[in-house]
Amino acid sequence: MIPAVTPLETTLSYQFQNSSLLKEALSHPSLSSEMRPAPPDNQRLEYLGDAVLELITTDYLFKRFSDLPEGPLTKLRASIVSKPSLATVAARLGLGEELFMSNGEASSGGRERASNLADVLEAVIGAIYLDSSLEVAMKVVTSVLQPQFEALDPQTAQVANSKGRLQEILQQITSEAPSYKVVSEEGPPHARIFTSEVNWGGKVLGSGEGPSKKIAETEAATAALNSGVWR
Repeated sequence: MIPAVTPLETTLSYQFQNSSLLKEALSHPSLSSEMRPAPPDNQRLEYLGDAVLELITTDYLFKRFSDLPEGPLTKLRASIVSKPSLATVAARLGLGEELFMSNGEASSGGRERASNLADVLEAVIGAIYLDSSLEVAMKVVTSVLQPQFEALDPQTAQVANSKGRLQEILQQITSEAPSYKVVSEEGPPHARIFTSEVNWGGKVLGSGEGPSKKIAETEAATAALNSGVWR
């Protein structure tokens, strides 16, 4: 018998109209090995929830970062909907303890397994969408993901995007990846300025400065992209 789900609904700040949807969302596929007839598992809802989550996250990022181009927006979205990120959210919500799974899966650490946690969160999102509407699902998901949204750093996304673009371009020419080197550090400890160079094929493609090594590296990558010196 599947126990009451009211505590989880309280955590989600959402009351299901159709409780069977939530039961399905919490049902791990391993149940089929121990229950006959096997109950519906959460894989279909996970499939739906994945799409709903991506739409909601995309909408949030598009509206919040109105001046950010497509590349960094994609990086930010990927950081939110990645399996490790979703597993962290699911663990915070206590979804692992709510999962219905076989004894074998549970005894092998299934309640803490990142893939299970990420999948059940997506399934719950899919269930909320089916039980209500996109508007309601958007409110619940935005609330649940608020800590992740607040931690977003668009500058870091821009960093990753510049370095990633440069690597993609260069590795179309050869398998050698660009390397970064800090060539100087100046200023007092509380206000350091780093200078980095990006090297590839025995050449310095660009250099950049910044208050951290990461920012200096992206400035170097940006300089390399702008110069096109590898051509």
